[in-house]
Amino acid sequence: MTAKSTFDAKRPHPVVIAAFIIPAFVLFAVILLYPMAAALGFSLFEFKGGLNIVGFNWFQNFVVLFTQEPYVTQLPRAFAHNLAILVGTLILQNSIGLFLAVQLQRFGPLRRVFQVLYTTPYLVSPLVVGYLWTLLLSPTFGPVNAALRAVGLDALALPWLGDPKTALPVLILVSVWQWIGFPVLLYGAALAGQSPEIHEAASIDGASGWKRFVHITLPLLTPVIGTVSILTFIGAMESFTLPYAFGGATGSPAGATDVLSLLFFRESFHSGASNALGMSSAVATVLFLFILGGAVIARRLLGRYEENLT
Repeated sequence: MTAKSTFDAKRPHPVVIAAFIIPAFVLFAVILLYPMAAALGFSLFEFKGGLNIVGFNWFQNFVVLFTQEPYVTQLPRAFAHNLAILVGTLILQNSIGLFLAVQLQRFGPLRRVFQVLYTTPYLVSPLVVGYLWTLLLSPTFGPVNAALRAVGLDALALPWLGDPKTALPVLILVSVWQWIGFPVLLYGAALAGQSPEIHEAASIDGASGWKRFVHITLPLLTPVIGTVSILTFIGAMESFTLPYAFGGATGSPAGATDVLSLLFFRESFHSGASNALGMSSAVATVLFLFILGGAVIARRLLGRYEENLT
């Protein structure tokens, strides 16, 4: 029997393959593809109260979105906050996550314990995390400010979520705290998969620990760094639950925690506009196209960089 016939004999029947693929595809189509297609279609129509279609208006909703108030004020502000969340989480999650993963490699049997501890917040709903930190950072009874006052740092006992200057940085830090377990796990798995012989050879050649990390460890981690970065980009641009828990639908205080998803939510359920469905769909379409385009460009750039390393 040839190798090809052996492979064909072990290959599942097409009906079996379809039985596994079709249910997943149906769920994917119903939960993701249909809502995205519906939003794109709704963005090209004008509505009058709910689903009452006035008519097909081409790209007029997008013209209004980029030229009229309150969108010309709220859209750039929300987009800037999304970018700030992206930059903050991207830098902190990659750097802190990689640092923790490297340190955990030295812990031996205790490594699993710390990985579970770092991952636990990741398993909790962001809404619960947001409300929990709202209580912890309360200026009146929150334990964070109470601890600062107890050690004589009264000047640092601030209304963290009530001040526009501190609300967004706190949101970024809490987001990093919650999701840091994910890059720790990915980097830890990638580090465990690196061949120790390469590092031993470099050490014999006189390379210091820092040089081995920069010239061996980091290049080998490029695919994982790319994956973490792209997922962080998508998560930052889709931020909704944590900003909503901190600042409500308006992104309080004074819009300091407003993001694109909150703008979509407000336009859909709180604006009271007759064409709320058309305008909210336009916001959703802009957000989707930006995320899709950004993810594709980032994947291609990282792919070229990885090719240059080989």
